[in-house]
Amino acid sequence: MHQNHLYIYTLIIIHHFKLHQPPKTLSKPLLSFSIKLMASTYCQSAKILVLLHLISLISSCLEARKLASLYQTPPVVLTYHNGKLLEGDIPVSILWYGEFSPSQKSTIADFLLSLTYYQKGDSSKIPTVSNWWKTIQIYMKKAGKKETRVYLSNQVSDKNYSLGKLLKKPQISELALKAYKTSKPNELAIVLTAKDVAVEGFCMSNCGLHGSISKFNSAAFIWVGNSVTQCPGQCAWPFHQPTYGPQTPPLVAPNGDVGVDGMIVNIATLLAGAVTNPYGNGYFLGSANAPLEAASACPGVYVSGAYSGYAGKLLVDSETGASYNAIGLNGRKHLLPALFDPLTFQCSTLV
Repeated sequence: MHQNHLYIYTLIIIHHFKLHQPPKTLSKPLLSFSIKLMASTYCQSAKILVLLHLISLISSCLEARKLASLYQTPPVVLTYHNGKLLEGDIPVSILWYGEFSPSQKSTIADFLLSLTYYQKGDSSKIPTVSNWWKTIQIYMKKAGKKETRVYLSNQVSDKNYSLGKLLKKPQISELALKAYKTSKPNELAIVLTAKDVAVEGFCMSNCGLHGSISKFNSAAFIWVGNSVTQCPGQCAWPFHQPTYGPQTPPLVAPNGDVGVDGMIVNIATLLAGAVTNPYGNGYFLGSANAPLEAASACPGVYVSGAYSGYAGKLLVDSETGASYNAIGLNGRKHLLPALFDPLTFQCSTLV
């Protein structure tokens, strides 16, 4: 716009000089005076031209700023695609593939039992695992579904590595079939592989996954691997220095086990996705082949003000120095990912 203004102003000044050219019959003194007068007029006109041009630029900037202030970035929304969700009672079966100590098993089991365990006087201000899970209940309510209740129904150990220590992705569903106690469609199997088991895609493209088995009543399953010896910087951060980026000091794991505490972060992330998008037509953003789900829409966020690569100011245990943001069953402390709140359209954290 200001270029058009400048063009018009220039035409006006040119026209002005055409009207005020000195007559050719003037004497030399008068002609000299006339030329000086015209030069002075030209200087004044040039100043006016510059001033008008600046005013035009300022006006254009103000208009652009006004338009920018009127524009608001549309909120990120996890759309419900009208598919089936895991609602009501969800019996969870765990398959421990490889060597897991009793302490490791109890840490993970206590986390799962904490999801829908409400202590007396449980306040929304207390950072409990069950309060973290309440955001998932919002998804259920918005879709007109029943609230979820997760409980452990079965645990199976495969210490002898029946399928070997190098697994392909299709073999994960085979292992999940061994975990199911019933054939109920709402049942969820969790396959956990030990630190010495390599799974196709593990550490390179993911730290775990969730899916379903169509031939078994579309039963849902989750797989998560222990990354402590393979890629802790990717799958157990922030309890290990990151593989890439600034090498910030690792945080102390709340249960004293970098691998297992990292697994809980990933179990929580995939559990939120499996319940709200078990068959690829539930709640998600983006492509159904690579969806952003309830937790994966908030990568690397654990507390308010955190972002991917910076864990933020977490709660710290005064005795052990361990970092956490949630309290579970038996007083256990955990680090849980932020969940995308479908009401506020923001990543929701406990602290």
